[in-house]
Amino acid sequence: MLALVLKSVDDDKAEDIVQIDLRGRSDVADYMVICSGRSSRQVASISEKLADRLKQEMRISVRMEGKETGDWVLIDAGDVIVHVFRPEVREFYQLEKMWLPAGATRSAQA
Repeated sequence: MLALVLKSVDDDKAEDIVQIDLRGRSDVADYMVICSGRSSRQVASISEKLADRLKQEMRISVRMEGKETGDWVLIDAGDVIVHVFRPEVREFYQLEKMWLPAGATRSAQA
């Protein structure tokens, strides 16, 4: 599922894709993926296409929050949690600082 998520957001031109391994650190999910879209419209589009691909290819219905505004969309796919942000909103919340291991740096990973 993680590979499908990463491919989907990359195919839809998401920027600054970060994957965080949560195994052993959280019971919520195994992985978190954080990425950005350049506009509210792109954020909503990346999120909608990801939800469609997960439904078609993995038969998973996801829960999604925030698509209406397009500033920050949270997609709960069970083992993988995906956050799609507009860059300004992502910088404000800085989720990577909260979840990346100490000493790790933010880098594009796909």
